[in-house]
Amino acid sequence: MRLQASPGFGLGLRPAHYLDVIGSSPASSGVDWFEILSENYMVPGGKPLAMLERVRRDYPVVMHGVSMSVGTPQGPSDDYLRALKALVERVQPLWVSDHLCWTGVHGRNMHDLYPLPYTEEAVAAVVRNVRRVQDYLGRPILLENVSSYVSFTADTLREWEFVAAVAEQSDSLILLDVNNVYVSSVNHGFDPHAYLRALPTRRVQQIHLAGHSVQAGCIIDTHDQPVADPVWALYADALRRFGPVATMIERDDNIPPLPELAAELRRARQLAAAVLTEAEAA
Repeated sequence: MRLQASPGFGLGLRPAHYLDVIGSSPASSGVDWFEILSENYMVPGGKPLAMLERVRRDYPVVMHGVSMSVGTPQGPSDDYLRALKALVERVQPLWVSDHLCWTGVHGRNMHDLYPLPYTEEAVAAVVRNVRRVQDYLGRPILLENVSSYVSFTADTLREWEFVAAVAEQSDSLILLDVNNVYVSSVNHGFDPHAYLRALPTRRVQQIHLAGHSVQAGCIIDTHDQPVADPVWALYADALRRFGPVATMIERDDNIPPLPELAAELRRARQLAAAVLTEAEAA
């Protein structure tokens, strides 16, 4: 079900790195591709799009959204989908992703990624919305598991059962955020390795790695730190299960220079090579 063989290892494209990226190449930067935040470029013109056009000359790009809100009953608005499709046609990304969550009500974006109740009713609502999006875009989309800090008394499914059900019933793909799995496992007290084992291997198209912070006795998905050792260990387990999946590192705050992030990406590349070599030899 995966769209194509893994294109390797990428980073999130951030304005702080535009000048470093423009004119470089995957061979010189150590980055195979960049992930863009879709909403930053869903505009008719301006500097962001101009920079993206320059980057796109040398690097493949994937699109990652933060406000599709497939978890609301009505789903994304027609205006949102029109703008998203226009960007897809302009950028021709390897694939398009967003989050398995809701982000607003009554047409108002609340700029956060809110968890869903894990129920069959919620599965049905999300599946209906995802099918509509995929039909409109003419391609499958990836949905990312979000970190969470509360649970619902109405839950009848475990999170990994919910994620798998949505992917299978909507014929969509999974963007597996390994850091989010770890964060939620600590906050809710479940086994993160059991989460990985429950996901359909053929649906996992991309992996996210990121850092987190410990605040007031829980773990917060802040994307402002290097990837933590327990997340690296969980990533290794994910590679053993899912194989050579496209992997990227997210950094949204305390953003270091591009070479520093590229060095962290090298660690992911080296770990993947070691784990996959070990698996082949077994």
